[in-house]
Amino acid sequence: MDEHHILLIYLSLAWLVYFGLHSLLASPASKDWVARHWPRLRPGYRLGYNLLALVLLGVPLWLFLQYPGPLLWRWSGGWAWLANGLALLALLGFLHSSRAYDKLDFLGLRQWRERRTRPGEFGLSFWHRFVRHPWYSFGLVILWTRDMNAAGLVSALWITAYLVAGSHLEERKLVRELGEVYLRYRARVPGLVPRPWRYLSKEQARQLVEGEDQ
Repeated sequence: MDEHHILLIYLSLAWLVYFGLHSLLASPASKDWVARHWPRLRPGYRLGYNLLALVLLGVPLWLFLQYPGPLLWRWSGGWAWLANGLALLALLGFLHSSRAYDKLDFLGLRQWRERRTRPGEFGLSFWHRFVRHPWYSFGLVILWTRDMNAAGLVSALWITAYLVAGSHLEERKLVRELGEVYLRYRARVPGLVPRPWRYLSKEQARQLVEGEDQ
């Protein structure tokens, strides 16, 4: 095994450890453990979680930038226009969908400032009518429309696997928090890949959120 393959293994391990820690720390068990042992720190859990995730991300990113490996494919001609166009649309969709989120709550700043955790609330943005995890979907489009070297492909495969697995773990939490209404939503809207025959109209989304869809 040559040095290049060894470095790609290191990169894979870095992503594996990062995503493993990310999932472990996001689990209800980890949050409950902190709440039992350091209850005063519980409101800051999400903020600390986000900061730690950002710091730890530096390890796989450093390996990715240090050892890119050979170029595997590059979009050119009409394919480049298509790939970049899809990436631009996905980026715009990501920015548009972010308007539906409480930024302070997402970052954990509101919980820390108010010194309390906030219960989950069920709401549907425009994009949530078509896929249950629009940020993940847009991220995957951007990820796979880039030119790809060896390190990029390894990273893209691990990120894709984590987003698919992570969406399932996140939904287990949402079912616990939101109950029956999320189960009805999940039965009618796909997870990551939109399908023309499975979506909610604006009125159907309103009825589901307001409890009229029984």
